[in-house]
Amino acid sequence: MQDGPAVPLDVEGYPVAPEGLDLKQVHVYVRHGERTPVRVRMSDPPASIPADWQMCNTAKSFHETVAAHSLAIDDGLWYRKVVENRHGKTAEGLCLLGELTDIGKKSTYSFGMALRNLYVDRLKFLPTKLEDERLTYFRSTNVERTIESLQHIIHGVYPPSTCAPGTIPSIIVRHAIDENLISNALACKRLALLELQFAEAAVAVWNSRLEPLDKKVSKYIGGRPLRLDGTPRASGILDTVFSAAAHGFRVPPEFMDDNVVALIEAAVTAEWFDSIKSEDGRRLGMGRLLADVSEKMQRKTQLNSRDPTKLLVHTTHDSTLAALLCTFDVFDDKWPPFTSSVTFELFRRRTPASQQTNISGLRALSSLWRQQDEHYVRMRYKNKNMVLPMCAEMGKHLPGSPEFCTLEAFQRRVGELTPKDWAGECFPRT
Repeated sequence: MQDGPAVPLDVEGYPVAPEGLDLKQVHVYVRHGERTPVRVRMSDPPASIPADWQMCNTAKSFHETVAAHSLAIDDGLWYRKVVENRHGKTAEGLCLLGELTDIGKKSTYSFGMALRNLYVDRLKFLPTKLEDERLTYFRSTNVERTIESLQHIIHGVYPPSTCAPGTIPSIIVRHAIDENLISNALACKRLALLELQFAEAAVAVWNSRLEPLDKKVSKYIGGRPLRLDGTPRASGILDTVFSAAAHGFRVPPEFMDDNVVALIEAAVTAEWFDSIKSEDGRRLGMGRLLADVSEKMQRKTQLNSRDPTKLLVHTTHDSTLAALLCTFDVFDDKWPPFTSSVTFELFRRRTPASQQTNISGLRALSSLWRQQDEHYVRMRYKNKNMVLPMCAEMGKHLPGSPEFCTLEAFQRRVGELTPKDWAGECFPRT
């Protein structure tokens, strides 16, 4: 089976940049940790994947401040969250559908610790103690599992014992209508129509290719055929199988066959992500997010130490990681695993001492002089450097290191993908 478990951040295997490149800023986009399936599927024999998962024992008790007029010291709202299933039964540690499990909390905490081990301990890029909250930027989609994932990541990067008194990291969220950490079809009708058109095209192409699997897997879904638009949908089957496997549940042997999973995965990724392989899908889906990245990198290059932000961590979803990879033509057509991440690292190339005199002279001649090509961007996914096709030409990457795209080439492409009037472009065309 090709997917399921989380992808740990490989600290020891991290490739240090070539001599002369200094890391200046890191943007991390990480999928939430392991969760339960978003719907109950394949719970009947012979699949028998449990409908109720008792894997959510952590942090079920809360102490909230009461918004009351009383000044009593003991005022506070004590409560315990208890999940009740469809039969009216409760059980210790019962999970909601789509909830981050204890395993997911552990893997996201481990991801945070790995970030600390890499950027604090190994690279000395970040300080051991967080004394200025502006050094970091933590943002999540407004979904409980991504917010909880980010809480655990922060605890791994900068636990309270490593924060100066009064320094408390903030978790930033946006209104759904303003969210750009996802392809926001809810706020962009044209994007929703585009995704629907590509999904329908995928159905026309892939349903017939899925037919040979019926004799193998239909018995696990009530005798029904496995189709992209079936009941349940092929994407839902994949979600349930991946989630179950990641938590150690027994999965029907047919779904442990790499050939079976690869076919379903190819069909589902086409249904979900082919729209992002179109220029309109990229502009409307990822253009605003990448514009944010580009603007923050530009600010860093201009202000340097006067812009203190060095680490930006965003918790999001599998669809966002796939969309980012599609946008830069490096998607491997495999479903992004739990706690996998896309990282953009900004580097500055130090000027050799022999060139500094000439450069100083050029700077003196023009106040508008900018040495943009001193800065490079490296994209990483699943512990691998991504060589971006858009930076393949000579002059668009660091000589001898094609994974280091010049900031100028990166920003030029992002500029092409950035809608000048997103709301206007989102209006459906007639």
